[in-house]
Amino acid sequence: MFTKQSLVTLLGGLSLALAQTSSEEYPSLAEIRAAQATVQPYSPVSNVQGLAFNRFVNIWLENTDFDVAADNEHLAELAKKGLLLKNFWAVTHPSEPNYCASAGGDTFGMDNDDFHQIPANVSTIADLFDTKNIAWGEYQEAIPYPGYQGYRYPETGANDYVRKHNPLILFDSVTQDALRLRQIKNFSSFYDDLEHRRLPQYMFITPNMTNDGHDTNITVSGAWTWRFLTELLENDYFTNDTLIMLTFDETDTYEIDNNVFTFLLGGAVPKNLRGTQDDTFYSHYSVIASLSANWGLPSLGRWDCGANLFSWLAEKTGYVNYEVDTSNLYMNQTHWGPLSDDDYSEYYAGWPVPATEASCSAGHGILSTVKQTYKNLTATFNYTTPFPYDSRSGNNVGVKYSRTLKNGKVESGISQ
Repeated sequence: MFTKQSLVTLLGGLSLALAQTSSEEYPSLAEIRAAQATVQPYSPVSNVQGLAFNRFVNIWLENTDFDVAADNEHLAELAKKGLLLKNFWAVTHPSEPNYCASAGGDTFGMDNDDFHQIPANVSTIADLFDTKNIAWGEYQEAIPYPGYQGYRYPETGANDYVRKHNPLILFDSVTQDALRLRQIKNFSSFYDDLEHRRLPQYMFITPNMTNDGHDTNITVSGAWTWRFLTELLENDYFTNDTLIMLTFDETDTYEIDNNVFTFLLGGAVPKNLRGTQDDTFYSHYSVIASLSANWGLPSLGRWDCGANLFSWLAEKTGYVNYEVDTSNLYMNQTHWGPLSDDDYSEYYAGWPVPATEASCSAGHGILSTVKQTYKNLTATFNYTTPFPYDSRSGNNVGVKYSRTLKNGKVESGISQ
C-alpha cells in the first residue's frame, strides 16, 4: 500500500525519468518526438529580495557593431526609456564562448562554436542561485522540448534553435540533473509562465537565429526586440522590480574593439537614471558579479570575481568600481585552454583553476564547492582584475586600471 510520501517519491522519480533525454549532438527524430511527447517544463518560483532588483532578464542579440545597433530606431527608442551602458564589452569571439562566459565566468579557452560538454565539476551561475534557492530559467526560442541537448533544431535546413546560443546547456552540471534540464524551455513556456505568474527571478532569453539578427540583420532583430518588449513593459508583474538587460554577444567586426550596444530597462532602473548613459566599464562578467552582489551570492572565482558592478548597485554595497583605460583594450581573443581549436587561442589540456581565497567585487567570497574542488591549487589567471587578460598569449596585456577609494587611497594596476 502506498503512503502519501511514497506516492510523491514515485511521481517525482517518474517526472525526472521522463526528462532524461538524449545528450547526443544529433539525436534521432524518433528520440526528439518521444521527448516532445513526455518531457514537461519545470517552472520553480521564488521571492528572494535583492538590493537593487528582484528579477533579472538577460536578452541577447547577435553579431552587431555598436554604432550599427545604436542607429537602429527601435533599439534607440527603447534605450531612451532606460539606462544606456555605453562602455559594455563582450569578452571574445566568436559567439559561443561569450554565452559560455555568461554562465561559467570563463571561456575555458573556447575559440569556436563547437559542440561542448563542460565537466560537471565546473560550477555555474545555477550553483550560485541554488545557494539561496533563487529560481532561474532559460527561454530558448524554437528549442523542441525542455532540456534538448542537440547541436541545433531542426537538424537540417535553415537555422532556428542552436545550442551555441544556450549558455547553461553547455555544462554537464546542468545536463546531468534532470530537474535543471527542464528549466531550459521554449517561448511557449515563457508566455505560459508569464500568464500563470511563475516566472523565475533570473532568466536568459535567446531569440531564434532569424530574430536575433544572426541570419538576418539589425533591422529584423531590432523590430523583434521592439515587439517583444513593448508589450511586456506594460505588464506590471513582469516589469515591477525587474531589471531587463538587452545586449549583444559580440561585435560583427573582429578587427575593432568588442564594445557592444547594451541598455537596461524595467521598473528596477532608478528613475533618475532613465534616459541617461553610464560610461563605467562593464563586460559580460559584470552581470554575474552584479547578480551576486544583488542577492548576496558568492563568486565563481573566475573572471566574475574582479568584474565591475552595475554602478548604482555598487554604491549600495559600498564597492568602488575600477576605471579602465580601454585605448589599448580589444577583448577579441580568449586565453589558452582545453576548449580551444588553436584558432583564436592556444589549446592546452588543463582546465583553468579559479581563485579560491579572494573576497571578489560582490564581497561574498567564493562558492564553497569551488573552494573544495580546487583546494590548495593556485589560480591560473589573475581573476581579481576588472577585465580578462592572459600574460602567456599577450591578450589584453598592457591595459591600465585604477580606482579611488572613499578614504582617498588610489589603487592602480596594469595587466602584464
